[in-house]
Amino acid sequence: MEVEAAIDLKQMQQSAENASQFLRSLANRDRLMLLCHLTEGEACVGDLEALTGIRQPSLSQQLGVLRREGLIEPRKQGKNVYYRIASDNVRAMLAQLYLMFCSQETGNER
Repeated sequence: MEVEAAIDLKQMQQSAENASQFLRSLANRDRLMLLCHLTEGEACVGDLEALTGIRQPSLSQQLGVLRREGLIEPRKQGKNVYYRIASDNVRAMLAQLYLMFCSQETGNER
């Protein structure tokens, strides 16, 4: 029984670490804005700059963080790089955040 509890504890610790890293990746206003726009579909860097008002080099820096963390995927077409959301987990979290903070139904309550 103690061995099973130790394994469960290690698994729980690893899961908590993974969740913590995921939340740290989201815990930035600019990154959240980029991800929110990407929920509408793929976009190139120029489009994201125009949509969010985030200027270079900050835009590239935040896209780099999202890419390294596996939250977005790039696709190169000619000279343009297009980005899209990389997983359903990211979409699900953004949908929940939208319901909590952005939808008309919530009235932006906290």
